[in-house]
Amino acid sequence: MKFVKPAALSIAFVAALASAPFVAAQNNAAPAQAQRPVISPEEALQKFSFFITSVGLGKGAELGGLAGADAHCQSLAKAAGAGNKIWRAYLSTQAAGGKPAINARDRIGKGPWYNVKGALIANDVGHLHGDTLEQARLGSNLTRNQALTEKGERVLGAGDTPNQHDILTGSKTDGTAFTDAADHTCKNYTSTAADGSVQVGHFDRTGGGNASWNSAHPSRGCSQENLVGTGGAGLFYCFATN
Repeated sequence: MKFVKPAALSIAFVAALASAPFVAAQNNAAPAQAQRPVISPEEALQKFSFFITSVGLGKGAELGGLAGADAHCQSLAKAAGAGNKIWRAYLSTQAAGGKPAINARDRIGKGPWYNVKGALIANDVGHLHGDTLEQARLGSNLTRNQALTEKGERVLGAGDTPNQHDILTGSKTDGTAFTDAADHTCKNYTSTAADGSVQVGHFDRTGGGNASWNSAHPSRGCSQENLVGTGGAGLFYCFATN
């Protein structure tokens, strides 16, 4: 009769015990991987409702007013395959010429909004702006990695060359228009004057002591050169309203 040496039995037993959890982990992991949701390009395009313009209009903050900015959003969205939606630029205007101010937050629909890859940006206007304490703690997903162009590309931000993280908004942090006498919109996006100014946000939530995505600081001037000089390129946010 053949006997197994105690030492050999011990080694075999320990090896079996060590491998058991690994096998179990593999077996348990397989269903989880299989159940992981994968969004198709078609589904992502259907949800697509937010982007940063991949290019500006080349004239600094002179966008042809809100109409010109909206048309640029619509044109870029159409090129990306989403021209069937109504797109609006996230821009506020100030009261002028007998016309009332317009708030950016009131122009962009109700949400939710998703980037071109199908990732959620914000559930609604309150979530986007952090209107309540709970929403502010939750925070939107408008961040450096998620705030993509209509082409699905990342915009150059702080630390990149050149830095283009200044995004035109003309807005306060709550998404409303400024009500003082100063110019915060480069004359409602019709001016390239060197002595004008437009409020910008930092899409990457970085730099300048203010990480606001929509109201970080005023620009120094309104021309393309002025905007480039302060870390921008004349880009702005676009949202689908439907």
